[in-house]
Amino acid sequence: MEGCGRIMAELRSPETMARDVTGSLFGESDVPEPDETWPDAPLAERMRPRDLGEFVGQGHLVGEGRLVTRLLSESGPLPSLILWGGPGTGKTTLARLLAQRARARFAPVSAVGAGIKEVREAIAEARGNRRRGRRTVLFIDEIHRFNKGQQDALLPAVEDGTVSLIGATTENPSFEVNAALLSRCRVLVLEPLSDADLATILRRAVTDVDRGLAALRPVISDEDLGRLARASAGDARVALSTLEAAVCAAGPDPSGNRLITWELLTESLGRARFAYDRQGEDHYNLISALIKSIRNSDANAAVYWLARMIEGGVDPIFLARRLCILASEDVGLADPQAMVQAAAAAQVTHLIGLPEALYPLTQATIYLARAPKSNLVKTAYVAASADAADSAREPVPLHLRNAVTPLMRGVGYGQGYRYVHDDPSARDEMNCLPDRFAGRDYLHPS
Repeated sequence: MEGCGRIMAELRSPETMARDVTGSLFGESDVPEPDETWPDAPLAERMRPRDLGEFVGQGHLVGEGRLVTRLLSESGPLPSLILWGGPGTGKTTLARLLAQRARARFAPVSAVGAGIKEVREAIAEARGNRRRGRRTVLFIDEIHRFNKGQQDALLPAVEDGTVSLIGATTENPSFEVNAALLSRCRVLVLEPLSDADLATILRRAVTDVDRGLAALRPVISDEDLGRLARASAGDARVALSTLEAAVCAAGPDPSGNRLITWELLTESLGRARFAYDRQGEDHYNLISALIKSIRNSDANAAVYWLARMIEGGVDPIFLARRLCILASEDVGLADPQAMVQAAAAAQVTHLIGLPEALYPLTQATIYLARAPKSNLVKTAYVAASADAADSAREPVPLHLRNAVTPLMRGVGYGQGYRYVHDDPSARDEMNCLPDRFAGRDYLHPS
């Protein structure tokens, strides 16, 4: 990749290289300058849109009459925003373009390596710019990595308009951004890019002479570009990085062209990218999809979601535990063998681990999906627990208590108890609930 970067730097025009090094794309001193884009920067960085007209995707936000366009047409400073979306969906790019269109200084801070000190320094600089009549967009990438104290440090500057905050996050801001800060921001949801959007971005990279790969003369079919778009799962950075790696790996033929085959693209893509993070929201979304597919007796969908989690690197014991829970909660007495299957899968998974454990986990998943369903165990316990909570101090009836000592027998412990093996009628005639709940049927509620 470094060699490819040097080749690109050599092939690009002196004018383009000079413009990139100075960072001046606008020709006006009061228009914010982007970060320097070096000639050997990765393709995904070089191909960032230079204005909103070049921005691809997020049609629900960008375009005529859409929210972002309306925000920019409003008078006054840009409102504070939280951009929530997966990797490679354009969060950073959109933040830069918003600052550019608002003619504000773009001040980026990464929450990965920054702390309160860096935030306060950026805010202090923004106050100075404000006195000089220039607005500041404070962009915090991975804002979900800031703790509560770090997020609280942003509040005064956001409230008094010193900065327009744009936070980017791949995690659900409802959980990762504290309520005080979230209430002062508008949340914009960025969707994964469509296959058509990614194909457009890839074609632009192939044909762009100044910033793209056209100088290397790649030859790639539309079909393979479309397949790469699908394999990139909505992530433009993955798509562009894979394309760049393939073009750089393909040697030029005698005519100077570089033939890009699907095999070369597959090799460059490497292991399939799965939208899965053990600590993130996707973890809970995926397990929810698995459980609900099994509950709905859709074995095909269940195996698909199981594979998504296993290939994404899930802890197999976590999956085994969830299958055991479901075997009782959603199948229960409708098929008692479901618990046996789930428990056996959990035991085997613990014994052998992945990758071989995928077989018992898949077997248990299919069995549970095909099994008859009953939530009787769950509903019975929920109903009983409600009564238990309502009668937490209710004494145990005397006839159900063990009379261990003479004193206990003397006060009535065990009196009236009937041993059902000797007295079968006791089953129907002896009440085993507190008197106030006599006759309660948790298994067949009305």
